[in-house]
Amino acid sequence: MGLFSATPPPQANRPYRAILFDVNETLLDMSPLKRAVSKAFGSPAAFRQWFGLLLQYSLVDTVTGQYHDFGTIGDAALDMTANMLEKKPLKPAHKQRIIGLLKELPPHKDVPKALAMLQEAGYSLVAFTNSPSKVLDEQLAYADIISYFNQGLSVEMVRRYKPDGNTYRAAVQHLEVAPSEALLVAAHGWDVAGAQRAGLDSAFVARPGQTLYPLAPPPTYEGATLLHIARQLCS
Repeated sequence: MGLFSATPPPQANRPYRAILFDVNETLLDMSPLKRAVSKAFGSPAAFRQWFGLLLQYSLVDTVTGQYHDFGTIGDAALDMTANMLEKKPLKPAHKQRIIGLLKELPPHKDVPKALAMLQEAGYSLVAFTNSPSKVLDEQLAYADIISYFNQGLSVEMVRRYKPDGNTYRAAVQHLEVAPSEALLVAAHGWDVAGAQRAGLDSAFVARPGQTLYPLAPPPTYEGATLLHIARQLCS
């Protein structure tokens, strides 16, 4: 991807050749999008309803052998949210504005310092997302954190959404590292579980409102912020 720098060799004393980061909610603060969805439907529960449907039906696509990009599913999920909340459907232009906010999200306050710490320690940092690659570039550029990443990967390369195991395996194959040489960092229990099942180590960032899946093995690392994770990896 054109906006990313070349991958440097990791320092020999580091346990991972690549650290993969989930983007939405893990790195980026979705508060602007939460406010917009809640306002659109007049309900504080609307965002969780909508985002849950977005994740659920991305998996429906994967399981049923289809693929629509994340924004297209997000648009459809807005219609479904209106139906489930018994609200008037949003007009196409309104939906487009809401989906467009995915490209205008700030980073969580702890993110730049944590990424800088990991970069200075010699880690190869990779953004790994369910969003299309063009959206990923715009997201990281808007948040002013793109310079920390050596590469950006989208699930569109395999047209299967996380947490499908093939998606993680394709990512590490592309990076030319073994699953055991990679770490997935995410604020979602389902992402952590998927990475672990694919043979990667994992780090869970316990963002407010997020939780681990209790039927999956515990993550390799866990912290309240990305800084807590970074300090563990750099110690």
